[in-house]
Amino acid sequence: MARTVGALIMREVSSTYGKRVGGYLWVILEPIAGIVLLTLIFSVALRTPPIGTSFAVFYATGLMPFMFYGTLSAAVASSISFSKPLLSYPAITVTDAIISRALVNSITGLLVGYILFSILLGIEETRTNPQIGQIALAYGMAFVLALGVGSVNAFLFAALPEWQSLWIIVNRPLMIVSCVLFMYDDVPHPYDDYLWWNPLIHVVGQMRKGFYLTYPGDYISPVYVFSVGLVLWVIGTALLLRYHREILFEW
Repeated sequence: MARTVGALIMREVSSTYGKRVGGYLWVILEPIAGIVLLTLIFSVALRTPPIGTSFAVFYATGLMPFMFYGTLSAAVASSISFSKPLLSYPAITVTDAIISRALVNSITGLLVGYILFSILLGIEETRTNPQIGQIALAYGMAFVLALGVGSVNAFLFAALPEWQSLWIIVNRPLMIVSCVLFMYDDVPHPYDDYLWWNPLIHVVGQMRKGFYLTYPGDYISPVYVFSVGLVLWVIGTALLLRYHREILFEW
């Protein structure tokens, strides 16, 4: 299994980044451009960010875990179609395809986050004190949630092609309802009770808790996020293992 996953990882890296000019450079520039744009727009309208003193760090703490989740869940969801020609070989399983894509994209996301935050903390006085344990917990929550959502979608995209288009529509307002651009604490009641059920609220809140020591984040529930992600992962994996032949040869 290790050799199979290793080979799939090499294929993933070469096909996803090797054929693009700049390769990994564009993966790093994309979030930087987004954060710069958000900083310029909102710094004109607001005197200070909702928390802390740096607009760039505030939006980075929301955008980076959100993009990590989005990129990883999309990669896992497309893992079957991406590796479908290879899945006809007995040595390669559906689980191998998911694990390889999850590892490549999660490592890439962590690397991009490390580079971006290192740049931001190095070029300006942010008055933040990053806590590695808290930040790692946020990324762990995002990873498990993305793996669960992606596994279920990997099955649904193959069984119901229409679901992929519907999923894109459903996800369009996700950045707004995940409190990437504002604080969950500022959401008025009773809308805050509704938003609480969005697991990404907790992921973004946990990331900000890791940077801002004075931020309590009392609403954050890692248990809830891990439970949702693990349940979805079990369901998605069970469906993929049960119907993998239909996915490969009939659907």
